Amino acid sequence: MILLQLTANTGPAECCLAVRHALQVLTREGARSGVRVDVLEEEPGPVPGTFSSLLLGLASKEENQMARSLARNWSGTMVWICDSPYRPGHRRKNWFIGGAVHEAPEPLPDSEIRFEAMRASGPGGQHVNKTSSAVRATHIASGLSVKVQAQRSQLANKRLAASLLAGKLAAVEAGRGQAGQAARRALHTRVERGNARRTFVGKSFIEASGPEVLQASS
Repeated sequence: MILLQLTANTGPAECCLAVRHALQVLTREGARSGVRVDVLEEEPGPVPGTFSSLLLGLASKEENQMARSLARNWSGTMVWICDSPYRPGHRRKNWFIGGAVHEAPEPLPDSEIRFEAMRASGPGGQHVNKTSSAVRATHIASGLSVKVQAQRSQLANKRLAASLLAGKLAAVEAGRGQAGQAARRALHTRVERGNARRTFVGKSFIEASGPEVLQASS
């Protein structure tokens, strides 16, 4: 499984809406290329239904080559060019989001984790488990927790949860102190000012290039 993070960083509600649109486009691209896209973790945005950050799991056959290729297409800066749907007349119409591919960290030992089995939640349908295969994993020492329901088996969800907890714990440790704060500010600056890898325009979030981008941004 390849881990992909989509984030609005510290952007406003429009950027969080762009993250939601990006998830929808990514899911469609995954379906066309045989890549399963699962939401592993989410941080809600200020408007219901939007996301300030998403951690996604991308999986495919053939040693995840298709998943890795798809993730690379979403790594870097993306821009959505659109009038604000929340603030009519607002002058700004370029909304930036970022994507980053992460290596799955080594799982924490089971002895450091408290596991709790639960039923998967979601909108229903074939991709939601009907049995108690979802797992909530809590790091005993820190209290950090994750809920995982991406896999069909409870054992697979436990393994993934242990990896995600390891990454979450490392992120918390790295985020402490001035060095961590400076790194987060630098990441946000790169997303805001970097050259966009992909450009989407309009309320329908349609990908554009060349003259279409110039016309939309004028």
